[in-house]
Amino acid sequence: MSADSIKVLKNPQFDKSKWLQMPRDVLIGHDVIEQLPKVCQDLHLGKSALIIAGESTMKAAGGHAKELLEENCDVQTFYAKSISPQIIKDAEQAAEGMDFLVGVGGGKAIDIAKIASYNLERQFISVPTAASHDGIASSRASVPMKEGSVSLDAHPPIAIVADTEIIAKAPHKLMASGCADIISNYTAILDWELSHRIKGEPISEYAIALSKMTAEILVKNSNLIYPGSEEGAWLVIKALVSSGVAMSIAGSSRPASGGEHKFSHALDMLSPNIGLHGEQCGVGSIMTMYLHGGNWREIRKSLKDIGAPTTPKGLGIDDNTAVEALLMAKKIRPERFTILDMGLERECAEKLVKMLYTE
Repeated sequence: MSADSIKVLKNPQFDKSKWLQMPRDVLIGHDVIEQLPKVCQDLHLGKSALIIAGESTMKAAGGHAKELLEENCDVQTFYAKSISPQIIKDAEQAAEGMDFLVGVGGGKAIDIAKIASYNLERQFISVPTAASHDGIASSRASVPMKEGSVSLDAHPPIAIVADTEIIAKAPHKLMASGCADIISNYTAILDWELSHRIKGEPISEYAIALSKMTAEILVKNSNLIYPGSEEGAWLVIKALVSSGVAMSIAGSSRPASGGEHKFSHALDMLSPNIGLHGEQCGVGSIMTMYLHGGNWREIRKSLKDIGAPTTPKGLGIDDNTAVEALLMAKKIRPERFTILDMGLERECAEKLVKMLYTE
């Protein structure tokens, strides 16, 4: 009789496995866009490329990227005014037959390139023109739908070429939004740990540690982040890349997305195209940190220091809309448990919003 089928007699075996995908080449600094052709050669990406950019980002960096790549590649361009399922399909059709893609922009163009390259099984390079959110390095992409923004699986860029001279010239509002997105990692990981304790959701201590450290670095160096500061741009881009790596380690956006992001997505449905994603997450993080019993005043001060909004008025919305977003948050991605899923009452939500204005 064989003992193979009797588990108690078998030697215990560690059988966990995980596939981590991260950027291979990361260039951050002054004038590094000039190195774009060398990056492509180093990675052996091929001889044809599709550049995806908006009209303004094509002027800021896409046109120059095209000139640089044309020395060794056949280069085509795809203009993306917005992001939607149809635009993503159009980008995929434009990329047919191309060896790799290059996303040039602050968010939408890079997300389109990310999803299109993932669906077509091509590599893509991220060339951010603004430090507006951590999508420049992550394996997730946010796409607006009728029912609200949806976070889709993709893959991280194989390379990131972040020219701090270009990024520092972008409106400071965009960089402040990126900082707020990173600072909101504080509450995202608290929500993840809460879900672990209440729902038994698995956590990654490595991803949590990296995500928290990234937020701490920005809070401690908020004085370096001001309009036109190339050093500030360098610091923020490094933080955004680190946050993207934390998500790759976790295999999800959990290290950087909790109740504050659900609040932001609810605002997108109630008041679309008003506040920036990171700005909204920052305001949401102040309130969710209060609910967690943490130092919400430190988050608010850091956001003020970098020039990010800290109230609904600063976002351009009324207080009642913020209250409704807090109450709606539990309906956004209900599978993702956060502090806002624990039965927040309207009266408490109203007090939370009023608290934002207190000194």
